[in-house]
Amino acid sequence: MSAAAASIVLVHGGFVDGSGWQEVYNILAKRGYRVSIVQNPTLSLDDDVSVTKRVIAAQRGPVILVGHSYGGVVITQAGNDPKVAGLVYIAAFAPDKGESVATLIANPAPGAPVPPILPPQDGFLMLDKENFAASFAADVRKDQAEFMANSQVPWGVQALQGTVSEAAWRSKPSWYLVATDDRMIPPPAQQSMSKRAGSTVVETKGSHAVYVSQPAAVAALIERAAREVESTGTGTRVSSK
Repeated sequence: MSAAAASIVLVHGGFVDGSGWQEVYNILAKRGYRVSIVQNPTLSLDDDVSVTKRVIAAQRGPVILVGHSYGGVVITQAGNDPKVAGLVYIAAFAPDKGESVATLIANPAPGAPVPPILPPQDGFLMLDKENFAASFAADVRKDQAEFMANSQVPWGVQALQGTVSEAAWRSKPSWYLVATDDRMIPPPAQQSMSKRAGSTVVETKGSHAVYVSQPAAVAALIERAAREVESTGTGTRVSSK
């Protein structure tokens, strides 16, 4: 395949929707890639995997599946689809079999930043609006961060607790962008998950919303993944790196 023959599917995380991918989409589309955005309801992991797999099924050719934050859990499960040739994690959770967001955040390291998650209401989580920008989008333009805070998508507790049955990164190549100023998923946790997954890792200065604030860096890693899958001609992980 040629790099531009790859279809790219972008999966958002919790508290937000797919519109945050707009600048990444624009960059990749201008470079000739077919790019689709998944709009997950984030009610449960099973539902989000099903929605993502419907988007994957609609693609032509091999798929580079990209996930931000909780979207990393979704792509870890949905990435087992045979059409998926590679996984790209953007400041994302990369769970193993039997893990969920809930288990991955259960024992934070001493001194790690604590996300301003409010107590659940009717089975859904939200971030405190007053502290949203500092924790989620510290390097995003002020008015844009305020909009993100006030347009939050409630994140279902069931999605947080959904466990992976088979981790696609064990059989598919993966790439990981570590956001070095992330205050939602601490960078050491990102580094640990990416190392365990055997991912090709790049580090970029940016907040948890690095896909919004640093779209060029994010798009560059996605394009690198597409090109490297092209060069090997396979979506099979061939080493533990």
